[in-house]
Amino acid sequence: MNAHLIYRIADPAALAAASAAGSYEGEAHDRADGFIHCSSLAQIAGTLEAHYAENRRLAVAVIDTNELGNTLKWEASRGGELFPHIYGPLPFSAVRAVHLITRSENGWRLPQELCP
Repeated sequence: MNAHLIYRIADPAALAAASAAGSYEGEAHDRADGFIHCSSLAQIAGTLEAHYAENRRLAVAVIDTNELGNTLKWEASRGGELFPHIYGPLPFSAVRAVHLITRSENGWRLPQELCP
């Protein structure tokens, strides 16, 4: 596990647009909260179940925290657990990979890289 990586679950079209634009501003719930919600590797599965159970296809961006400077804050969220939040736009240059994931009747299918 790489301690310098965090993960953003997002609409694939939003990440594709961010790739072209050079930065990701988040989606409606991020703008409402004032930061971009992210997860650690160990938190991905719980985040998918808690917030994306109705989705069938999503993207997960792998983000290098070394590129974020002081925009990254670890803050208490679900159950008091610390989650990574990005205050401000995410420069797409910090994204190391994007994985498309799908949900079947058996749950989310994640590539090995996204399994803790």
